[in-house]
Amino acid sequence: LLSPPSASQGRLPVPSTPRRTTGATAQRAYIKASNTNADDAFGTPLAVCGDLAVVGAPLEDSDAVGVAGNETNNDATDSGAAYVFTRDPSTGCWTQEAYLKSSNSEAGDLFGISVALTEDTIAIGAVGESSTATGVQGDESNNGAVRAGAVYVFVRDAQNGAWTQQAYLKASNTDAEDAFGSAVAIVGDTLVVGAKGESSSATGVNGVEGDNGSIFSGAAYVFTRQPQTGAWSQQAYLKASNTDARDFFGGALAMSGEMVVIGATRESSGATGVNGDQGDNSAPLSGAAYVFRRTGASWSQEAYLKASNTDANDVFGESVAISRETIVIGAPREASAAGGVNGDQADNSLTMSGAAYVFTRNPATGLWNQEAYLKASNPDAFDQFGQAAVSGDHIVIGALAESSQATGIDGDQLDNSRLSAGAAYAFARVPGAGCWNQRNYIKASNTRASSLFGKSLSLSGTTLWIGSPGESSNATGINGNQGSTQAFGSGAAYVFHLDPSLPGSEVVRLGTPPNPNALLPGRTSGPVVGTTWDPAIDHTGFFPGASLDLLLVSPLGPQNLPSPRGTLLCSLTPPRMVFSSPPGIAFSLPIPADCSLIGVPACAQGASIGGGRVQLTNALDLVLGAP
Repeated sequence: LLSPPSASQGRLPVPSTPRRTTGATAQRAYIKASNTNADDAFGTPLAVCGDLAVVGAPLEDSDAVGVAGNETNNDATDSGAAYVFTRDPSTGCWTQEAYLKSSNSEAGDLFGISVALTEDTIAIGAVGESSTATGVQGDESNNGAVRAGAVYVFVRDAQNGAWTQQAYLKASNTDAEDAFGSAVAIVGDTLVVGAKGESSSATGVNGVEGDNGSIFSGAAYVFTRQPQTGAWSQQAYLKASNTDARDFFGGALAMSGEMVVIGATRESSGATGVNGDQGDNSAPLSGAAYVFRRTGASWSQEAYLKASNTDANDVFGESVAISRETIVIGAPREASAAGGVNGDQADNSLTMSGAAYVFTRNPATGLWNQEAYLKASNPDAFDQFGQAAVSGDHIVIGALAESSQATGIDGDQLDNSRLSAGAAYAFARVPGAGCWNQRNYIKASNTRASSLFGKSLSLSGTTLWIGSPGESSNATGINGNQGSTQAFGSGAAYVFHLDPSLPGSEVVRLGTPPNPNALLPGRTSGPVVGTTWDPAIDHTGFFPGASLDLLLVSPLGPQNLPSPRGTLLCSLTPPRMVFSSPPGIAFSLPIPADCSLIGVPACAQGASIGGGRVQLTNALDLVLGAP
């Protein structure tokens, strides 16, 4: 017990099947439209920012226009709607605040196919809208450009809380089938709109937009708002650096600060990683993503991102998310059988199981690199894992076709009895380590087949919204009866409090015969990776004449060996570590910021020596946690 540890004993080995403890992630609300109806697809997109959320229902059918119109009829098929919800900070309860329709609502407009919000501003896309207007506040009254698309900006009055439409936005080169509004992202007074069907052959920023030489190549448009007047204007016209027909650039986009990431799901180069050769089309529909940065009022492309295992039909870029200098890109048709983080990505044995890729930017050099390759903990063919949301060190990935019958948090994920029920997976990064691991497996509270839970996700701090556009209850409003199946495809949204922290555990074990219960748990925190664990021996009533305290830490599990010094409860067999401290002073055990240590079990036991005597304490059976 008194021998010092060897150099090889400085790190706990990783067990083949680590144990884990569960954080406090929990569902907080079940959200339905105020006018629930079959096939409305409520929850197809959604967005949350603080205490404000918006949910789109692009197949909603009322002929209302504007704000708070008559939502009770079905006279404009697939015109679409959006619903605004607010949370009371004092109670945490959500309520519906507004029912939004476009100012020129019409059948087939698909208003609500995309949504974004920032503070008191909401942007909503309608890819089926068909006017020939261009720019801002044009003539919305005709249908001369079928499915050209439009975006509508709504603002909330700070005094009375009323919502009004502030702007009607069209592309500067409106054309039929452009699908302007395919995706939207907004930060402050900057709005970015994707048009995945736009067809010019321009490349880069502000190129010639007047031709249709590359059909469905796609584009994105940047609009800015004048804060004093609320007037919007187009600032930039963005195209891929390798524009090609049917790349669908702009089908997904996200914004953080002065950066925008744009997906092109059908881009076809065989490049891998960052800034590879984008000049070939050897991997059809492999997909790509493009990072643009604004300096002043000027935009430029900063990076061209591809998967580390680029393959045809993976549709990398189907989903994109960004938080500061972390980007997550989903590839729902990726096909490896790997599970978890950074597994073997070289095979294609699970068709359309899906994957997500984490990229980070070095602020000193401005260079991007892939940090992680994420897979579900239960990968299966056709699960389509890859819908992404990120906030700080937390990522959630949806798998809309995952098929287990589990409900709630961390249920049994090993069956496939609820086809396309859907699931979501929460990952967290250990600060300072750059490593990720899965913390939670999230299911709906009313899991059913074909619900497509995880089709959309939005994460704001610890608030997570998940859309389920195939959900079928006929409930309305907040926390209604979710047990029915009377409104097939009406859709729902689920609100969760995300707390993927794993506090670690310290369980007292006295042994037989029992040792004194003198070894106290960590004073500052439990045993968590990336922190310093500080247990101590309490000498109140235990060995008051001790001259030195020792702590044995072993990964080999508990034992029970009686001896004249007390019962030895932790193994002395290497690998093990021994630490020392003056009597009654806390030990200081730095635990590396290493994701492979999360969930590792260990045994810790104290001993005190003095006057030629040794006395053993209780043990603490540990499981290492994560921040």
